[in-house]
Amino acid sequence: MTAVHPSRVFLIVLDGVGVGALPDAEAYGDAGSDTLGNLARLVPLRLPTLKGIGLGRVARLGGGEPDEPRGAFCRMAEASPGKDSMTGHWELMGLVLDRPFPVYPDGFPPEVIDQLEARIGRRTLGNRRASGTVIIEELGEEHLRTGSPIVYTSADSVLQIAAHEAVVPVGALYRICEVAFDLVVRGLGVGRVIARPFVGEPGSFKRTARRHDFAAQPRGETLLDHLSAAGVPVTAIGKIHDLFGGRGIGSSTPTASDRDGMRALAGAVETVDRGLVFANLVDFDSVYGHRNDPAGFAANLERFDAELGGVLGRLGSGDVLAVTADHGNDPTTPSTDHSREFVPLLMTGSSIPAGLDLGVRNTFADLGQSLAEAFGVGPLAGGTSFWGELTRRDGGMSSGKGA
Repeated sequence: MTAVHPSRVFLIVLDGVGVGALPDAEAYGDAGSDTLGNLARLVPLRLPTLKGIGLGRVARLGGGEPDEPRGAFCRMAEASPGKDSMTGHWELMGLVLDRPFPVYPDGFPPEVIDQLEARIGRRTLGNRRASGTVIIEELGEEHLRTGSPIVYTSADSVLQIAAHEAVVPVGALYRICEVAFDLVVRGLGVGRVIARPFVGEPGSFKRTARRHDFAAQPRGETLLDHLSAAGVPVTAIGKIHDLFGGRGIGSSTPTASDRDGMRALAGAVETVDRGLVFANLVDFDSVYGHRNDPAGFAANLERFDAELGGVLGRLGSGDVLAVTADHGNDPTTPSTDHSREFVPLLMTGSSIPAGLDLGVRNTFADLGQSLAEAFGVGPLAGGTSFWGELTRRDGGMSSGKGA
């Protein structure tokens, strides 16, 4: 059978929306985590669009066995060590890591903080593992008084720097983060430095949408590199550009919220004529998961479900849409960190066979490898393609506009 490429693939990552603990979850402190399953037991979830494309087959949502989904579905395990966004996204694009990023649960070494303070000409506050919203409330008043940026980390390989926009303008905060990037990303191999600007008064501080991630470059080639080299357009939405250090990406649209991200995705359906449109919806993770807010998490899922229905109705005959995640972030557990979980993969489109169970994949990289085959730009270093299973039943994808 002659391989036929899809005209467009729309890939949506629901950041932090896992579907059950991986076998090694206990080693990460995540035994019993099940972001969607535990949430569904606590909050009734009305997700007709997601269930219609297979979510009920890969997540414990309750409510009986769903009808045959309009597409293919599976659960994917993470092969790389770790449970952070960079590791998850890189693996989705075919890059499996052999070692984790370093983490600093007790804060960064004093000599690193001393170098940071000397280079930026300011003292810093914090330097401990903390929830971002909590540490801003704890140290925000002192920050307003002293002008000292707030430094903190998490279970991820990350150094975050928070500053009030009236005290440290956003541009100045970005420059501070560039100094930190040199010290901890280039110097220590840390995955990211994140700028966390906020506004407001003590007791009512609010982080703004001007967050910016300064991320390490991928340690090897990804699907994005292969697509770019072959002249296949890659359109990024949300924090995708930051997570890949801009590599392999043609155009990028930053977003202020998941609603904003879905508006950008709907716009791409109308304006992007070929290639990969790669979107990250971060609110599940940053707004609801890290804050242990099950009700907010559920409401955001239902909003996404309704908006997804509108996008599906506008796809062309040569299009494929896929929904997945990068890790878990169970809002029902005491932890406010990411969780080591399986992630869902739901794929739909007029030429994707209905009700196709792709099983349990050993690595997220199977998705990247499959898309590499679909676009004719493979193979990648990691993963096993399932593209043949998607095209075998109906004799191949519709050619659409071609890639």
